Amino acid sequence: MPRNTKLASKPKNFKKTMIDLIKYLRPYYFRIILALVLVIGSTIIAIIGPKILGQATTLLFEGIVSKYQGGSGIDFNAILNILLTMLCLYVTSLLLGYVANWVVAGVSNRISYSLRRDISQKIDRLPLKFFDKQTHGEILSRVTNDVDNISQNLNSSIQQILTSIVTVVGVLWMMISISLKLTLMALIVVPLSGVAAAFIVKHSQKYFHRQQAYLGHVNGHIEEMYAGHLIVKTFNYEDKAIADFDKLNNELYESAHKSQFLSMVMQPIVGFIGNIGYVGVCLLGGFEVIAGNITIGNIQAFIQYVRQLNQPITQVAQIMNIIQSMAAAAERVFEILDEEEIEAEAKDPVKVYDDEGKCLIEGNVTFENVRFGYDPDDIIIKSFSMYVAPGKQVAIVGPTGAGKTTLVKLLMRFYELNGGAIYIDGHDIKDMRRSDLRSLFGMVLQDTWLYSGSIKDNIRYGKRDASDEEVYEAAKLAHVDHFVKTLENGYDTLVDEETSGISSGQKQLLTIARAFLKNPKILILDEATSSVDTRTEQLIQSGMEELMKGRTSFVIAHRLSTIKNSDLIIVLDKGDIVEVGNHQELLAKNGFYARLYNSQFEG
Repeated sequence: MPRNTKLASKPKNFKKTMIDLIKYLRPYYFRIILALVLVIGSTIIAIIGPKILGQATTLLFEGIVSKYQGGSGIDFNAILNILLTMLCLYVTSLLLGYVANWVVAGVSNRISYSLRRDISQKIDRLPLKFFDKQTHGEILSRVTNDVDNISQNLNSSIQQILTSIVTVVGVLWMMISISLKLTLMALIVVPLSGVAAAFIVKHSQKYFHRQQAYLGHVNGHIEEMYAGHLIVKTFNYEDKAIADFDKLNNELYESAHKSQFLSMVMQPIVGFIGNIGYVGVCLLGGFEVIAGNITIGNIQAFIQYVRQLNQPITQVAQIMNIIQSMAAAAERVFEILDEEEIEAEAKDPVKVYDDEGKCLIEGNVTFENVRFGYDPDDIIIKSFSMYVAPGKQVAIVGPTGAGKTTLVKLLMRFYELNGGAIYIDGHDIKDMRRSDLRSLFGMVLQDTWLYSGSIKDNIRYGKRDASDEEVYEAAKLAHVDHFVKTLENGYDTLVDEETSGISSGQKQLLTIARAFLKNPKILILDEATSSVDTRTEQLIQSGMEELMKGRTSFVIAHRLSTIKNSDLIIVLDKGDIVEVGNHQELLAKNGFYARLYNSQFEG
C-alpha cells in the first residue's frame, strides 16, 4: 500500500516549479527562439490574410454596385491577383507552422529523454533511505506518467502560448487600424473572459495535482499486489486488496473527472462571453457601414479578427489548465531531482587495486564505536566495536531486529553512520570510492534476485568478463551444476525473478554460484541457506567452507547449527554486543547465546 495518501490541495510551490522548469529548458533556448520566430512569421501572415481578403470583398461589392449604376463592373483581374496573393501567403504560413511544430516536437521529446536520463542517474546517487520511504510504483509513476505529462503538455503549451501572444497582439493592431470604435466594443467582454478563466483555473489546480499523485498511488498499489499475488491469495487478502484498489481508483477517478470537467467547461464559457462581444460588433459595424464610415470588406475582415481574437483568449484559458497539470507533474519530478544525494566521494581516495588490477586489501575489518539509526532520533546500533582479522569467519547472531543485517549494510556503505567509523585494512571506508569498496565484497542474501536472461548470464553477474569455464566451475562449487544440466537447455535456459520452473532453493544456489564466481576478498552471507533443504544445506556448507578459506567472512544466521565452526560469534541484542566467543565458549557461559541455541532444539 502507498505509505502516504495525504495530499496537498495544490502544488507546494508553483512559482519555484515553473522557474526550475524554465531553467531546465536552457539548453533548448535557441530552438525555442527559432520556433518563436517561425510561429511569429506564420501567425503574422495568417493575421494579414483577412484584411487582404477584405479588399477582394470590397472590390466585388463596389463592382456590383458600379454595374447597376452603369459603370465598368467587377474587376476580376484585381480580385484574381488578390486571391493568388492570399494563396501564396497561406502556403507560406502553413510551411512556417509545420517547421515550428517540428522544432517544438523535437524539444519536447528531448526534454522527455533528458528528464528520464537525469532521473535514472539521480536514482543511482540517492541513498537507500529514500527508497525506504517510496513504493516502487510511486517512483515508476514519476519516471513514466509525470515525464510524459510534462513532454506532451510542454509540446502543446509552447505552441499555443507563442501563437496566442502573437495572435492577440497582431489582431489587436489590425482591428485598431480598421476601427477604434469597433475594437473597444470587441474588448468590452475580455475582462469577463479573464475573470471566468481565473475562477476555473483556481478550482481546477488542486484536482490536477491530486490526479497525478493518485495515479502514482494506484501504480504503487498494483505493483505491490501483483508482485506479491501468491501471498495475497495465501492469506485470502483478495477482497481487501480489491477494496483498497477501488478506494484509490475512485479517488483517481474523482480528481481526474473534476480536473477534466473544469478544463473542458472553460472553453464554452469563455466562448459564450466572446460571442456577446461578437454580436455587439456586428450591430455596431452595420451602423458604421450605413453611415459610410467603413467599407464592407473591412467589416468582413474585422468580424474575422474578432473570431481570431476569441480563439487565443480561449486557448489561454486552456493553457492555464495545461500548465497546472504540467506544474503538478514537474513538481513531483523535481522533488526526485532535488533529493539529497549520497555523500560525495573522497577527493583523494584510497588505492584498492594496483596498476595491474591486483587487490591491495588483505581483509581486516574494524568497527569503532559505530552508531546508527534509520531515523536519527531512533538509534538502533548504539556503540558497536569489533575487530576481525583477515581470513577469519565471523558469525553474527541475535533475535530479529537486533541489527545483524544493518551491520553489513553499513560495512558496504549503503547507509552513512551517525557516529564512529568502519575501517578496512586501517582505511576509513569513507576514504574509498564506493565502487572500489563494494568490489571487495561478495554477498549472498536471503532474498534471491534473478534478472531476465539465461542461467549462465545470471551466474556471470558476479563477474562480467568471466569465461564459460569459470561459470561452470562456480556452478560446481555451489552444487548447482547437476541441476542445471537436467534442464532442457542447460546453462542457456532462460530465467527471471518470477520463473516458476525453478524452486526457491535452486534460485538461491544460482546466487551462491555468483559469489563463487566473483571470488571476493570479503564474503557476506545473510541467511544464505534459508531457502534450501537440509541435504542441500549440507552441500552448500561444504562449498562455503572452501569458499571462505583465506577470506574474511561475515555470516548472518538464524539457524545456529550452521555457524558452529565459525572462528568468532558475535551475539547482538538491540544493537549492542552482549556476548563474544566461539560456539563452545558461548555454550559454556550458559548465557544469551546458549538460550538462543537451546531454544532451537527444544522438544
